[in-house]
Amino acid sequence: MNKIIRFSKFFRLAAVISCVLVVFGLTGYFFKGFTLGVDFQAGLIQEVQFAPSAFSLSWNGTTNAILNFDRSSLYIITAGSGVESRTYSFPFSEYATIGSLTRAITGQLEEMTISLNAPSGINSQWLLFSSHGNPYLGAAPYVVHYLEPHSAVVDISEVRSAMSSIGAGVSVQSIGSASNRHFMIRVEDKDEGRIKSDQITGMLENVFGDGNVAVLRSDYVGSRFSKDLTDQVGLLTALTLLLILLYSAVRFKLQYAVGAVIAIMYDGLVIITFVVWTSMEFNTTTIAAILTILGYSTNNTIIFFDRMRENMRVYPDSSFVDILDISLTGILGRTIITTATTMLAVLALFIFTTGSMKDFALALLVGMTSGVYTTLFIVSGFVYFWQNQKIKREKKKLASAAS
Repeated sequence: MNKIIRFSKFFRLAAVISCVLVVFGLTGYFFKGFTLGVDFQAGLIQEVQFAPSAFSLSWNGTTNAILNFDRSSLYIITAGSGVESRTYSFPFSEYATIGSLTRAITGQLEEMTISLNAPSGINSQWLLFSSHGNPYLGAAPYVVHYLEPHSAVVDISEVRSAMSSIGAGVSVQSIGSASNRHFMIRVEDKDEGRIKSDQITGMLENVFGDGNVAVLRSDYVGSRFSKDLTDQVGLLTALTLLLILLYSAVRFKLQYAVGAVIAIMYDGLVIITFVVWTSMEFNTTTIAAILTILGYSTNNTIIFFDRMRENMRVYPDSSFVDILDISLTGILGRTIITTATTMLAVLALFIFTTGSMKDFALALLVGMTSGVYTTLFIVSGFVYFWQNQKIKREKKKLASAAS
C-alpha cells in the first residue's frame, strides 16, 4: 500500500476555518449585501459602440424595404402586397468604399435616398449596423455607422461621466478590446418607464457627438420579471439540493447524502462570500457559475463516496477513519489533475474575456478551489463525525442493556 495521507488529523481545523468563512460571508451579506445586476431589478440594459455615422437611408417606395447585412455584404429586401419579394445584394468585395456602395444602392433602387455623412473613401468593411432604428426602412432615416481599425480608445471613465446626470444605479462595463469602443450600460429603473433608450443615447451623444453612438442592443427588464427571476433562482437551488440529497441517499447512505448537501451548500456560500466582499455584480451569470460549481463539486464527492464503498470491501478489517484516509489519498491525484486541467481552460476565459464572462470565469476559479477543499475536508469530516456519533449511540445502548 502506498503512503497514506492522514487527512483526518485536519478535520477539526478545517471545521473551524469553514465556520469562520461562513460567518465572514454572512456578515458581508447582512452589512454589504449584493451588488445586484439589472437582471434582478427593474432597469435598462444597452450595448453601445462609439462609431461615427457613415450614411443614413430613407425609403420612399410603396413597397416595404428591409435592411439586412453580414460581414461581407449589405442586403435590401423589397416586398409588399401583390409584389414578388426581391433581394438586392451589395458585396463589400465589389463595392469597397461607402461611396461606391451608396451609389450602387441608389442606382438600383430609385426610391432610396441616402445621405453620406463620412468621406466616400471609407472602407465598406468597417461598417456597423445599429439596432437603434427600424430595419424596415421608411421616411425616418436609418443610420449606418463605421469604425476604423485602431481607432482612438474611449476610456470607461468618460462613459460613466456622460451618464452621471442619471445619478445612482448606473453601471458601465467594457466589452472586448479597448479599440472596439464597445460598452454595456445598465441603468436601474425602480419607477418603470422613467429611463428610455433614447435618453441614454442622447446623453452619450451630448458628450461624444451626434451620430457617433451605435446602439447594438437595448433590453428592458421589468420589476415583475426581476421578482419572478429571483423566486426561480431560489426554487432552482432548493430543487438542486433536494435531488442531490435523494440521489446520494438512494445510491449510498443517508449520512453520505447529508454530507454531500452540506458540502455543496458550503461551496455556494464560499462563492457568495467572494461575490459580496469583492462587490462583483450578482446577475444570472453569477447564478450560472454557482450552479456549475455545485455540479462540479458533487461529481468529486460522488467519486469519493464510490472509493469509500470500494475500500470498505477491500479493507474489511480497517477502521472507518483509516478507510477515509485511504479513500481521500486515492482520489487526491485524480482530483488535482482534473481540477487543474479544467482551471486552465477557465483561466483562459478569465484572461481573454471581459465583462460578465470574466466574472463568470473568476467565480469558477474560486468555486473549483473550494470544491477540492470540501471533498477533502468538509464531506469526509461530516461523514466521520456522523459515524462517531453512531458508534457512541450504539455503545450507550449496549451499556444500558448490560446494566
